[in-house]
Amino acid sequence: MELRHLRYFIAVAEELHFSRAAERLHIAQPPLSQQIQQLETELGVELFHRKTKRQVQLTEAGRVFLQETYRLLAQLEQGIELTRRTGRGETGELRVGFISSVTYDVLPAILQAFRQQFPGVELVLQELTTAEQEKALQNHRIQVGFVHLPLEDDTFASECIQQENLVVALPANHPLAKQEKIAVRSLTEELFILFPRHLGMGLYDKIMALCEQGNFTPKVAQEAIQMQTIIGLVSAGMGIAIVPASLQNLQRQGVVYRAIAQTTPLVETAVVWKAEEITPVLRQFLTVVRKITSRKLKFHLKT
Repeated sequence: MELRHLRYFIAVAEELHFSRAAERLHIAQPPLSQQIQQLETELGVELFHRKTKRQVQLTEAGRVFLQETYRLLAQLEQGIELTRRTGRGETGELRVGFISSVTYDVLPAILQAFRQQFPGVELVLQELTTAEQEKALQNHRIQVGFVHLPLEDDTFASECIQQENLVVALPANHPLAKQEKIAVRSLTEELFILFPRHLGMGLYDKIMALCEQGNFTPKVAQEAIQMQTIIGLVSAGMGIAIVPASLQNLQRQGVVYRAIAQTTPLVETAVVWKAEEITPVLRQFLTVVRKITSRKLKFHLKT
């Protein structure tokens, strides 16, 4: 039994006339009759009562088979459409890792745009450090990530989506909070809340390079993994922190942000994935990422 047999059967069942069904199918009437006879032989039942050589009526078995054929073809169409949507990256699942800092700037706009354009894709989000995302990509726990460059594993495909300066986060009642810009060397005696290097060497090394400009090594009072935790500790008066400029969008009572007087190393944020494991959904996601980050870059250049 082939798909064409089912389509031929439906045409005859709806027309109840072999000649009209043949015209509808754009085939000759004799071959159509032969195909229906083959179908009946395979099923072992009569599907039609032949009133004349051309005009017919459905048997009870024929009526049941017609309803089942409708259902079967509908399921086939649904399967074909789902397959096409999957091939276009319009349905499925995408596991996304991200560092906490991107939630205060670029990531919300990316997620919103992607959900609007591809509502059939389920996004599974995991907040992870850069080092954790590298392992998660290697172990297939995520398919794409947002990280600080550089990476320890240089085999991943990556694109820089943002570059930003460093700023100082300090308690609102700190004497330096009165200044509009803070010189790096004035932080020499401060206690620092710092991000551990083994979880993200990119940001850590940029902070260290900035301190080297002021000819000092920071005194670390506390290490913290998440940016919101670092800002919370600054609010509690545990120390100061040097953070990416996008963290200024994280407003916390008792914390102020100040620009740094010197030129700071640029913190680079990138989207990263395994090039050999790209899927249609991931390809669509990267397209949205490029569109959103390009738009944000143009906005910043204008302002």
